[in-house]
Amino acid sequence: MVAGDAGTPAETPAAHPEGRGRNPREDGMGASKATATEETSYPEPSLLMEAVLEGENMRTAFLKVRANKGAAGVDGMTVEQMGPYLKEHWPSIKAALLDGMYQPAPIRPVSIPKPGGGERMLGIPTVLDRLVQQALHQIRSPIFEVGFSEHSYGFRPGRSAHGAVLQAQRYVGEGRRYVVDLDLEKFFDRVNHDILMARLARSIGDKRVLALIRPYLQAGMMEGGIAMARTEGTPQGGPLSPLLSNVLLTDLDRELERRGHAFCRYADDCNVYVRSAAAGKRVMASLVRFLDRHLKLKVNEAKSAVARPWERKFLGYSMTFHKRPRLKVASASVKRLKGNLREVFRRGRGCSLRRTVETLKPKLRGWVAYFRLAEVKNVFEDLDGWIRRKLRCILWRQKKRRYARFRMLVQRGLAEERAWQSVFNGRGPWWNAGASHMNAAFPKSWFDHLGLVSLLESKQRLQRAS
Repeated sequence: MVAGDAGTPAETPAAHPEGRGRNPREDGMGASKATATEETSYPEPSLLMEAVLEGENMRTAFLKVRANKGAAGVDGMTVEQMGPYLKEHWPSIKAALLDGMYQPAPIRPVSIPKPGGGERMLGIPTVLDRLVQQALHQIRSPIFEVGFSEHSYGFRPGRSAHGAVLQAQRYVGEGRRYVVDLDLEKFFDRVNHDILMARLARSIGDKRVLALIRPYLQAGMMEGGIAMARTEGTPQGGPLSPLLSNVLLTDLDRELERRGHAFCRYADDCNVYVRSAAAGKRVMASLVRFLDRHLKLKVNEAKSAVARPWERKFLGYSMTFHKRPRLKVASASVKRLKGNLREVFRRGRGCSLRRTVETLKPKLRGWVAYFRLAEVKNVFEDLDGWIRRKLRCILWRQKKRRYARFRMLVQRGLAEERAWQSVFNGRGPWWNAGASHMNAAFPKSWFDHLGLVSLLESKQRLQRAS
């Protein structure tokens, strides 16, 4: 392999375009179903590995991995070090891949907190393994797309969580007023390797590719210098994992379609919409049996239920009980946002308020961009008020002496008598942050001038733009 500009791999050009991303949670590469069926020329089944390692495909994969950045794996190699390393070692790596002798490195485990409590274990492959996985993903994704269900929205080009939420709203508006909310127990940890490999073998004719994917599934977590091999599960953290999850769960999609159900699936989060509680219970029982018998997957009974859609959340959203339901932010999503922002406010006690506001900006913009579909606005109004009150609380805490607080209020336009009464009221910071004197001294317009993002105004602006 010859290094191109900026240290990217380059050989000969090929027509395997990079797909476009959809949201923070997705890593979509490949074509849409229409593109895959009408424009993409598929490689020969027995020469799939050659197509994966073709120069332009590798260049695209290199740029994608480099743009995603990410942490180093067990070998300590960073994304910045990958280019120079490939210049020297790519010929031997490519030969090992073509000969079927390449062995993935163990995975570095990383724990992250789960929204509902507990921790989720992620596996970080080495940057080299991420490169190979990404190159394989780009070739296989357009081909697998042809067989994926129209009801599947996760980790696919041109699809997103928003599409799933809007479709769910339409189902409820059509009179399906009960939802079978399925939660698969530790899905990524319990994927059966033999079943998944059998599904992959249906459309992969190159045995070298199959022989490469299985070691990726079995790559052990490196802990204490020892790699513990896995016998089930697909490690989260690599570019290939989302595609493999969709390959396996396509069997669930096809079973639901065969039965004529109205459903939406985003990765392992699946909702089936029915017209009665009795129908919902029958569907739940039959799907639990199907998943156990055919895919060896368990349904988490504690998190799954047959209920009204407005009693459940789906991808962070809920909806109202009206005949034409309106989307709203689920209470659990609000709670999660507040939990994330509290840490910012704690750190903000020791720095300027302007710096705290700058730290809040990307978090608030990202949150409101995701929840821009919500039609119930009181959540946004309440959150805006809560955020301003937390910031006023910081201001009150930063002025530790009563005279300093008095001067702050007077400088902000309060009469001296009212300012004295306010600082001697004997109340704590949180009460004062919500009192009339702090609201008068630091109104919403003051925070707007400081650059604080208003969730309500941002949502309205995004909705007008769309």
